[in-house]
Amino acid sequence: MIELLQNNLVPVIVAVLVAIAIAFWVFRGGRSGGAKVEDRRDAPAPRQVRDEGTEGNTVPDEFSAATRDVAGEFLGVDAHPIVPGAEGPPDNLQTMKGVGPKLAAQLNACGITRFEQLARLSPNEVEMVDARMGPFRGRIERDRLVEQADCLARGDTDRFESTFGRLGGGA
Repeated sequence: MIELLQNNLVPVIVAVLVAIAIAFWVFRGGRSGGAKVEDRRDAPAPRQVRDEGTEGNTVPDEFSAATRDVAGEFLGVDAHPIVPGAEGPPDNLQTMKGVGPKLAAQLNACGITRFEQLARLSPNEVEMVDARMGPFRGRIERDRLVEQADCLARGDTDRFESTFGRLGGGA
C-alpha cells in the first residue's frame, strides 16, 4: 500500500492542487475577477451598437471593438481607420502623381479610398495617417497628395495639370 502511494504521490498532489485552484476560481466568481451576480445588476448596461451585418440586431460596443481588434490583428490590417468611411465608389488614387499600386494599397489600408477623404485631412490627421504608412512614410507631404486630391475631388483637372503635370493613369 505504501509503495502504491509513493508511486502515485506526484499525480495525487497535482490533482489536489488543481482541485483547490478550481474551487478557488469558482468561489471567487470565475473570470469576472470576484464580481458577484448581484453586483452586476447595478452596473449600467453596455452601450449597444447596430450590427451592420444583420437586420435589427445589436451588439455591445465593447464586443464590437474587440472583434475589430482581433480581426484586424489576424488579417494584418488596422481595424481602426483614422479617416471616416467614404461615400460612393473608390477613386483611382493612382491618378495622383507619385502614387503607384503599393502606395494606393497602403492608403486604402488606412481607410482612404476617395480623393475627397484625402483632401479633407487636417494636418494632425496627415501625421496620424503618415505614422501608419510604413515604408511610404513622408510621401503624403513630399508628393503633396492632399493638394493633388483636393484638385481631383473638385474635378479641377486644369489646376491639377498646371500644378502637377498631366494626370496619371495608374502607372
